Amino acid sequence: MSETRKEIFRQLGVYSHVGMTFVFSIFIGLGIGWYLDNKVFDGKTAPWLTFIFLAFGIAAGFRNLWQLSKRISDEK
Repeated sequence: MSETRKEIFRQLGVYSHVGMTFVFSIFIGLGIGWYLDNKVFDGKTAPWLTFIFLAFGIAAGFRNLWQLSKRISDEK
């Protein structure tokens, strides 16, 4: 396998990792909030904990995006 092809696959892996961590962070935050609202507090706090943990998930996704983009730019 040529060096350019290896570099293309490496970059594809890095950029797909960035996208997946962003999306997974959001879904994990949403899932935790939904679980707390519906299972732990029996719907008494719905939908507030879902919104709060969704915001935490979005913030975590952007934080991961920022860290990975800094790491990618430092490699160049």
